[in-house]
Amino acid sequence: MKKFLIFIGFLPVMLIGQNPSADKIIDQIDRNMASKSRVLTATMIVHADRGSRTMEMKVWSEGEKRSFTEYLSPAREKGTKMLKLEDQLWMFSPSADRIIQISGHMLRQSVMGSDLSYEDIMDDRKLTDVYNAMVIGPDVVDTRPCWVLELKAKTDGVAYFMRKMWIDQERNIPLKEEWYAKAGKLLKQTTLGEVKKIEGRWFPTKMIYKDMLKTGAGTEFIVNEIQFDASIPESIFSKAALR
Repeated sequence: MKKFLIFIGFLPVMLIGQNPSADKIIDQIDRNMASKSRVLTATMIVHADRGSRTMEMKVWSEGEKRSFTEYLSPAREKGTKMLKLEDQLWMFSPSADRIIQISGHMLRQSVMGSDLSYEDIMDDRKLTDVYNAMVIGPDVVDTRPCWVLELKAKTDGVAYFMRKMWIDQERNIPLKEEWYAKAGKLLKQTTLGEVKKIEGRWFPTKMIYKDMLKTGAGTEFIVNEIQFDASIPESIFSKAALR
């Protein structure tokens, strides 16, 4: 399962009062939120010190390996496109009229001034491949009973050594997440809400990301429309589509 990652079963994972295994919870989330493909339109609002910026976009994705994003507004960002193929990422800027590959240290940079980095949106590995997970107890988020998962990296070299996730016990979706450095410093925080039942699955349609090392009130990501298992032309996932 992805972060954001930006990131659904219909039965509770286990009866309240019993601690299920972390792997079982993660498997339920994957089965709920994953799809062969999806097409969505979204609004991203970046709340920075100097004011807020609102961007509209359309995203085509296939599994976790391929995605194509086109910014629709405002005029300054309109026509900007991003293409992700496996572990490679390219961006087309209409103002510069050129395609650049985002790699190396550039992956740590902010996406369009938001609280997300390119590294955040590129990491498509399964949680169980990267982290050892355990359930550390129950909690409540916005009146919803949750299981709290603690995940610690199996090896060095990951962007976030430790993560905590609050998972809705009934709807099997994350409602809150915290990302930590190895020294224990909180780096980023995510809250997910406005949960709706779409095409038979529960899905959070509003995510708020906060980079704890930056000032500002965070970044809102609002899903306006989404279609699961959509048919997407193969030509979308090509460098030619960037232009």
